[in-house]
Amino acid sequence: MPSLISNLTSNPKRLLLIDGIGAIISAVLLALVLGQHVAVFGMPQQVLYKLAAMAGVFAVYSLSCHALLRSGFKPYLRTIAFANLLYCCITLVLMFVYFQELTIYGIIYFINEKIVVGSLAYIELRAAKE
Repeated sequence: MPSLISNLTSNPKRLLLIDGIGAIISAVLLALVLGQHVAVFGMPQQVLYKLAAMAGVFAVYSLSCHALLRSGFKPYLRTIAFANLLYCCITLVLMFVYFQELTIYGIIYFINEKIVVGSLAYIELRAAKE
């Protein structure tokens, strides 16, 4: 695991690409899977669509940085890392607000999403520090 983190922190351009692709996957899952199967996951559709829009904005940001930047990645990595952490905090609050409506599948989805996005933010912050 440490070599994977080292590999990612040493290649910030690839990290931005991974972040952008991950954000697209999140947006699609939130809008097209969870959003169309509210009874299975429990989070209200309007909330899922707003979360999907946030993920879409993050995808545009990360992929734009990946495509346009040649160097000087650190402030951009820091920005997306903090945005990802903010997203995690918002979804945790929403999990508490809608806990009675969430199903076990919704809880599992959002916990796993927090693990993935939080880990990515940690790696991005480490890369921004180096």
